[in-house]
Amino acid sequence: MSLLELKDVSMAYGGKVFALQDINMTVEKGEWLAIMGPSGSGKTTLMNIIGCMDKATSGTVVLDGIDLTDVDHQQLTTLRRDKIGMVFQQFHLIPYLTAVENIMVAQYYHSLPDKQEALAALDRVGLKDRAGHLPSQLSGGEQQRVCIARALINYPVLILADEPTGNLDEANEKLVMNIFHELHDEGHTILTVTHAPEVGREAQRAVIIEHGRIAGSEAKAE
Repeated sequence: MSLLELKDVSMAYGGKVFALQDINMTVEKGEWLAIMGPSGSGKTTLMNIIGCMDKATSGTVVLDGIDLTDVDHQQLTTLRRDKIGMVFQQFHLIPYLTAVENIMVAQYYHSLPDKQEALAALDRVGLKDRAGHLPSQLSGGEQQRVCIARALINYPVLILADEPTGNLDEANEKLVMNIFHELHDEGHTILTVTHAPEVGREAQRAVIIEHGRIAGSEAKAE
């Protein structure tokens, strides 16, 4: 059974302007998929639907056996909290909280904060020694690694990363992508949204979005 399945998914604004049309795709458990396309192609809209931040105007989206078309926006928020680990291009760390506290906030909204578990998550991305630092005291690459630790803390079924290397230099991009490779090797399901070919090539498979439609699919050569 697929972890994620989209059937004939469309998103229209005002009933006439389509951001997405007739999207059909699946993501298997343990797969690493990249959604690729230029700015304005519809990939962010698709990410928002998969990430339970918006609902498609038509079609069916099933995540971990749950039909998202049958739930309201409050239930979508709960599903996003319980099922999805988000990694953002802009990091979205709380500036007045330390690295470990930023992770504990994610725990708080899910269950109960556990500092030792949060420290272990930071250790997982090589940042336990930076636990007491504020975001302003961390490099861009370190902030993104905190974001990955935060995304993992509640054991999501899907890691959804939006342009995860978009604000990073080449060295930090390589560090972050190495972490994604490690996570994939451990069996995590990963979906990266990117316009960067070098990032998309790291995934097992890429789906190409153009003008709101799937224009093609590419599998990584073994």
